[in-house]
Amino acid sequence: MGPLELLGHPVRLRVVHALRGGRVLTTAELGEHIPDVSKATLYRHVELLAEGGVLEVAEERRVRGAVERLYRLRADRASIDPAMIASLTADDHRQGFAAAMAVLVAEFNLYLDHEQADPVEDLVGYRQHAVWLSPDELTTLIEGMRAAILPVLSNEATAERTRYLLSPILFPAEDPGSS
Repeated sequence: MGPLELLGHPVRLRVVHALRGGRVLTTAELGEHIPDVSKATLYRHVELLAEGGVLEVAEERRVRGAVERLYRLRADRASIDPAMIASLTADDHRQGFAAAMAVLVAEFNLYLDHEQADPVEDLVGYRQHAVWLSPDELTTLIEGMRAAILPVLSNEATAERTRYLLSPILFPAEDPGSS
């Protein structure tokens, strides 16, 4: 299974997100983070990610006669490189975008289902803005977004930090050059 197929599934993408920040979790612990996915489905997707090299076994321990595995994300295998992105077909992009949107909807529903969810206090945002940009302005905007996001991508999970899902989405809403 190639990287696009491996990472282009909503459940597998949610597992990858749950393990970011240096987390090491068992499949049961992943199930606590992704409670709307059945145990059997979650175990199957964790196994696929491990077979594909996206996850590695960080530790094994005996629990009541069974072997329990703790998994860690291999960040170098948990993304799609620019060369692969350049080779994607329109249908590949549709599949990837659909998976990303399915993850957003599922994770947002889980958030709202928590009793302590407070979208105002938690600074939740999902605004959309239509902006008109020249190619140079678009490049400047993207560089500014990268400069803001890159420093926090390597943050480790700690008791003081809350995991947020950040999904910048940017695409032309009309044919380029039309006005």
